[in-house]
Amino acid sequence: MAGALGKCFDPNGTRFGVPTYPWRYAPDGLATRRQLRVRGLRPGGQPIAAQVLRPRYRRGPLVAYLYRVDRAKPVRPMTPARWTALAKANLARRTCPVCRADAGYVIPTSLGMCVPCAYPEEQRAA
Repeated sequence: MAGALGKCFDPNGTRFGVPTYPWRYAPDGLATRRQLRVRGLRPGGQPIAAQVLRPRYRRGPLVAYLYRVDRAKPVRPMTPARWTALAKANLARRTCPVCRADAGYVIPTSLGMCVPCAYPEEQRAA
């Protein structure tokens, strides 16, 4: 492989410490976390098997870690307690700390409160 792809090709792991492949050239049997999740799997505590590098102009390369598909475990199912905890966490993100009302959307962290509380004069004019 020549050029930028050749700099990212290290199947023995001598240069980077783990086997490294260019973007989209990873061998079969390896997948990223997102690819595992689509298949209903999770890494399950296994170490990183390889990495994929995508060179970028004037910046460091993008890195994606790969895990072995055959050693991946199934995703843990959501229990009723987990669903309840998730619902409470989402409600807390939607509740305005000023007026204590459910805004119906996630409160922007830049404002720290719902839009009517952040801009009360604009709400009265409308």
